[in-house]
Amino acid sequence: MKILVTGAAGFIGFHAVKFFAESGNQVVGLDNINDYYDMELKHARLAMTGIDYKSLQGHKAIVSTKYPGYRFVKADLKDKIFIDNLFATEHFDWVCHLAAQAGVRFSIDNPYTVINSNITGFLNILEACRHNPVQHLVYASSSSVYGRNQKIPYCETDMVDAPVSLYAASKKSNELMAHTYSALYRVPSTGIRFFTVYGPWGRPDMAPYLFMESIMNHVPIKVFNHGKHARDFTYIDDVIEGLSAIIKQAPVGEIPYRVLNLGAGNPIQLLDFIALVENITGKRAIKHMVEMQKGDVNQTFADTSKLEYNIHFKPHINIKDGIERFYKWYTSYTNNHERGVPFN
Repeated sequence: MKILVTGAAGFIGFHAVKFFAESGNQVVGLDNINDYYDMELKHARLAMTGIDYKSLQGHKAIVSTKYPGYRFVKADLKDKIFIDNLFATEHFDWVCHLAAQAGVRFSIDNPYTVINSNITGFLNILEACRHNPVQHLVYASSSSVYGRNQKIPYCETDMVDAPVSLYAASKKSNELMAHTYSALYRVPSTGIRFFTVYGPWGRPDMAPYLFMESIMNHVPIKVFNHGKHARDFTYIDDVIEGLSAIIKQAPVGEIPYRVLNLGAGNPIQLLDFIALVENITGKRAIKHMVEMQKGDVNQTFADTSKLEYNIHFKPHINIKDGIERFYKWYTSYTNNHERGVPFN
């Protein structure tokens, strides 16, 4: 199969590229490599997939030195002409659209950046799939669409019309846009509502990485809502296993469209999560209790029954094992980074 993975230098995108390439597929990765967070981490991810970031030029495909079937292109989703030409030339079977401007809090301060990336960029993907039919478009939605829903666990049939951040609104908009293209043009699409993904090569702006880094370096951590939050932390290997199963099973019917929760289905209180990191690292957290931030929610909790019924998959890696694996990677990555050891 030939697969397009957008956001290929991102956390989930990097792991998706590795999985699909190692499975023998032809993969084209796309990313604009912006500076939302540490670009060195993005460059290291590229290196792990055989891409030398120093060789990158806009719109020029770089062939991986590690996976012969993988090519990477530095480009922006907002470049409609490039996206149209790419689809017309490559004839993708599957599209795994993971690129987006992430960050609930970032979206509050940078609304135009979020809309341009998450709405305009996604429209270009949809239009390209319309004019160059694909077998399945899978795209990243988010548990944030549930807002402050009081009903738990969160189910795909719940109302999601009350987002509390522009990021959440952009993801709900993606779902509505995909439904429209599925209904009008029969573009088979699945939106995956991810629940707080963590693990090796994770995003440094998310709580698991922030807490790990702060605790390891004796830096105070802000504990929002006085630690009363609960999150359905989902390990990256579960996410990739679920994603790979989903993309192989496109929705059918009059409107080939669906959304699926992909979460562990086992939320943990934030203070318990911090205690777990303390136990695994052998270090104590310096906690600074603060109020809830704008755009935040009290808890997330995935109902995965639809995923289990339709895809026959259920995440299975428990939080203790996941954090231990993340800790092992974090210490290796930071030690190598400090010594200037390249990843490849």
